[in-house]
Amino acid sequence: MADHINKLQQSIEPLRQQIINHKVYSAITELEDLRVFMQYHIFAVWDFMSLLKALQNNLTCTTVPWFPKGSAVTRHLINEIVLGEESDIDENGDLKSHFELYLEAMQQSGADTNQIEKFILALKSGNNLETAFEISGAPKATRDFVNFTFDIINSGKDYLQAATFTFGREDLIPNMFHSIVSDISKTFPNEVSIFKYYLERHIEVDGDHHSNLALQMTSNLCEENETFWKEAEEATIQSLQKRIDLWDAVYEQIASKKAILN
Repeated sequence: MADHINKLQQSIEPLRQQIINHKVYSAITELEDLRVFMQYHIFAVWDFMSLLKALQNNLTCTTVPWFPKGSAVTRHLINEIVLGEESDIDENGDLKSHFELYLEAMQQSGADTNQIEKFILALKSGNNLETAFEISGAPKATRDFVNFTFDIINSGKDYLQAATFTFGREDLIPNMFHSIVSDISKTFPNEVSIFKYYLERHIEVDGDHHSNLALQMTSNLCEENETFWKEAEEATIQSLQKRIDLWDAVYEQIASKKAILN
């Protein structure tokens, strides 16, 4: 299975490099730029959690009465990742999900949380994704990004969910971005400290350990099935392209704001 992983990684590497070296990062020079980035990115943080929970639903028994489901090894892998993502610690040692931590970071920085809050409230009220997006007024790029993720979720194929989770969502924020946030936090320590912690925690928790768990999970699900690996590769490529499209939209909004100010 190592050959399959290597082949997939080689196939997606050009797209990964486009994301890691995207011009949006260098465009973020001020706190206002970071606020724009966060207003888009929060939707990716939210649908990441939805993809994760879809995997947990598929790979473990989350209904009553309980029965053992699938491989105990795979159950352990996904449950460990869920534990770290859904109930991690914040900078004060309090338990919360990474989504909640990100939302607090937005509020601290002064980023507009209206769109994501309206979106979540609309979904809680029983609306579908399309209606929730209309109510929230979220940008088209966030809608396209989330809709693709839910296409993968609704496919019901755990190996596709695992592949896009593993290769399309992990390890995509470059060191350059961390440096930019650190520089901004020196000027605005009271506005960026939570977001800086979020990124540092992301490296610590979601880095090598979670990446390795996700790799093993994907390998367990695809096994030696050539069709599964091919579908996984195609889905991951689409996932990465959606990330590029999202970053393009963020860059365009930041650039247009700067042009107006100048």
